[in-house]
This record gives sequence, structure tokens and C-alpha cells, in this order.
Amino acid sequence: MTTDVETKEALERGLAEVSDQVKEWGEKAIAEAQKAGELSKKTREAVDEVLIKHNELAAEVRDMEKKMVERKGSEPERQKSLGEQIVESDTFKRYVENGKQGSMKIELKAVASANAGALIRPLYETEPVSLPKRRFTIRDLLPVVPIQTSSVDYPKQSTRTNNAAPVAEAAAKPYSDYVWTNATAAVRTIAHLAKLTRQAMDDAPRLVGEVDAEMRYGLGLVEEAQILNGNGTGQNLSGIMTQATAYAAPITIASPTSIDMLRLAMLQASLALYPATGIVLNEADWARIELTKTTDGAYLFANPQGSVEARLWGLPVVPTPAMAIDAFLVGNFQIGATLYDRMGVEVLISTENADDFEKNLATMRAEERLALAVSARRPLSLAISAW
Repeated sequence: MTTDVETKEALERGLAEVSDQVKEWGEKAIAEAQKAGELSKKTREAVDEVLIKHNELAAEVRDMEKKMVERKGSEPERQKSLGEQIVESDTFKRYVENGKQGSMKIELKAVASANAGALIRPLYETEPVSLPKRRFTIRDLLPVVPIQTSSVDYPKQSTRTNNAAPVAEAAAKPYSDYVWTNATAAVRTIAHLAKLTRQAMDDAPRLVGEVDAEMRYGLGLVEEAQILNGNGTGQNLSGIMTQATAYAAPITIASPTSIDMLRLAMLQASLALYPATGIVLNEADWARIELTKTTDGAYLFANPQGSVEARLWGLPVVPTPAMAIDAFLVGNFQIGATLYDRMGVEVLISTENADDFEKNLATMRAEERLALAVSARRPLSLAISAW
């Protein structure tokens, strides 16, 4: 691997060669101008070419010098080993000049370690190493509507009694009965705080961005759990799982498998006039389905040598750890529920919280405000028991 020093030396050699060419063409141009009174087109083009090349190489050399200075400035000063302290001392140099006669006394500074580690130039790595993050998927299933209010009021149909019928001429017409109720989805706040030291922000500026990303990720984790499983008490959202229609097989089949149950849940949603648009499963349950084999041992869905799109019965499957194992959610996510964004994720930093000023600390706050409305009467089919 070529070092910065080697690259700089190569650029300087190239620059020296081009400088010689500039000098050579300059002398030719002067001679030609004195003889003919002007320069030929060929000479002008050649002079322009070497000058451009010279300027480009000179700029590369300057950039490399700047890069080496900046890199040297960003690295901590290396502690000299005992051996380096000895050979670089004035006492040792005089001792050598005097023929190495007699004795010498040298004051040495303590080193961190007596092993080879002291000879290695330390480097501070500014790239933080973060823990793995989960991919969020549930929000993408739902329509998202921005709002400017603290709650969302919406009508929710509770009864449909259809008495439409053939009617004889001049006879009274029957009345149908439709009942609507008002429902409210309250805006809830999801938030958390984190502390940062002033020294960390100054010495590792990238760390601020990493903490920002971590806090946004933390909000996403809770948001996804609330959308699915919020129980509606206190400041919790009323999640989809707590409001969806319980799974009940519309038809009876012998020894239904988990794949059969998902198809029957789709039928249940269709009979309720909400044709399903997706399936949400825990990743373990989806893996179990992918590993389903035929009687002769062949995989029914998966291809061990390739990738298989997560689909079942024509619908996309969303595997997520946010869904409990041995449970599923099947339904029409586009008309069954709506997510309302009152305030997107906001991250702020302040040094005026509690005793931050005197302790050289800063407080980072991340929060969002949202509401969830499960608006249809029979929005989704779900099962919460083991299959």
C-alpha cells in the first residue's frame, strides 16, 4: 500500500520533470518569437499543455502536503520509547563524538509500557461502533396524515341494518337503520433524554450524530410497538392488535395448518368487505413457514440457493420482531387504520437543563407526537393464540 510520503515524493518527481519541460518549451518559445516575431500554433498548444500539467501537479502536491499536515495534527503525539529518548539525547550524541569513552547520565521520561506497544504510534478512531438496529416496517403499511390539532375526531359506523326490499306500487317503503358514533384518537407524545459531556462533543463531533441516530431509533422502536400493541391506557396509543376483530374461521377444514389459517383470515376479512392487503408475522413464524417441506423433503416455499420474496397467498408478508410469536395480523391496512403525525421526530440539545452548566454536560431530547385511528368497524383479522 502506497504511503502519503511515497505519493508526495512521486508527485514531486513528476512536478520536477514537468518543470524541466516548461523551461525547455519556454526557451524554444523565446527563440521562435525572436526569429519569427510570433509563436506558431503548435508551439502555443505545447506550451499551454505543459503549463496546465505543471499547475495540476503543483496543486496535487499542495493538497497532499495539506492532507499530511491535517492528518498529523489530528493524531495524538506519540510517546517516545526509552531507546528513542537515549539516541536522540544531546548527552548520547556527545558520548559518541568523544569515542564512547567513560560514562553518561541521561534523564528519561517514563513510558506507558516496556513492551513493543510503546513503539506503536497510537491512533484515535473517531468512527463509533454502534449496536445493530432493527428495520421498521409497520408505519409503511399505514396511510400517514399530517395534522395540526391535539386530537382527531372521526365518525365510526357501529350498525348497518339493511331493509331494502321490492315494494309494491303505492306501498310503504321499509326503513334501513345505520348508526354512527363519534370516536376520538388522542395525540400522544413519545420522548426520551440523553446526556452528553462537553468534552465528548468537542473531541468526537461524530458522536453527536450517532447519539442523534440512536435516539431517533429509540423512538421508532416504541412507535412500532405502540402502533401494534398499545393498550390505550394512560399515554399509550390504542394499537391495532387491541382493536382488531378476533380470528374466527369462516369455514371448517380438517387439521388446518398455519398457512391454512392465514388464508382463512384473508377470507374473514374479505367477507367483512375489507379485502386484506398484507400479513404481519413474527420473523420466527415466517421462518417456520419458509421451512415447510413436502412429503418427499422438498421445500414448499423457500429456495436455499436463492432468495424468495416474502409473499403468501398473493399478499406481501411483513416479518417483524414487533409482532409476538404465534400471532398474526391480516387485513386491509390502507382503510382499516390511519396514522396521524402531529409532530415529526425532533431532536434538540441544551446545556441549560438541571446542573448541566456546572458539570459541562448537555442534554439531548428526542420526541415525536402522533395519533392512531382504527376507523373501520371490522378492520382487521387477528389471532393471539398459538397455532
